[in-house]
Amino acid sequence: MIRLDEMNASEFNTYLNYAIRNYADEHVKAGNWNAHESMSKAAKEFEQLLPEGEKTAKHKFFVIRVGDQEVGMIWLAERSNQKGFIYDINIWEGYQGLGYGKQAMKEIEEVARKLGLESIGLHVFGHNQIARRLYDKLGYIETDILMEKKI
Repeated sequence: MIRLDEMNASEFNTYLNYAIRNYADEHVKAGNWNAHESMSKAAKEFEQLLPEGEKTAKHKFFVIRVGDQEVGMIWLAERSNQKGFIYDINIWEGYQGLGYGKQAMKEIEEVARKLGLESIGLHVFGHNQIARRLYDKLGYIETDILMEKKI
């Protein structure tokens, strides 16, 4: 059984360093950015999105725990019209494939309900087939598809 604990400042700073690197890498894998520019672009996007860091209004960051063990994290934002958005979810290596991601997604739905949200959206990179299958199983539907072909 997992639980979601709000991140403290230290946990957020550790997460932010990881998130910027990971986001940059994902954009490189997706073919959106080149490796040379990816870190600066990712850092800039995070600075714009979170001008007050973990204290940015309407953004909530959680550590996913099993007992006292941290197994991942999830970031939920409140958007307009009772809509939420999951900006990031990660299950750390060594804990993947054990159902923690699925459990965390169900728990974040409860958090969203308590916040008065009526729906949750998210973005998934096309190459992340594992995440896409999980979101499909949980009832998320594709609302927008962007496709590209290298020529």
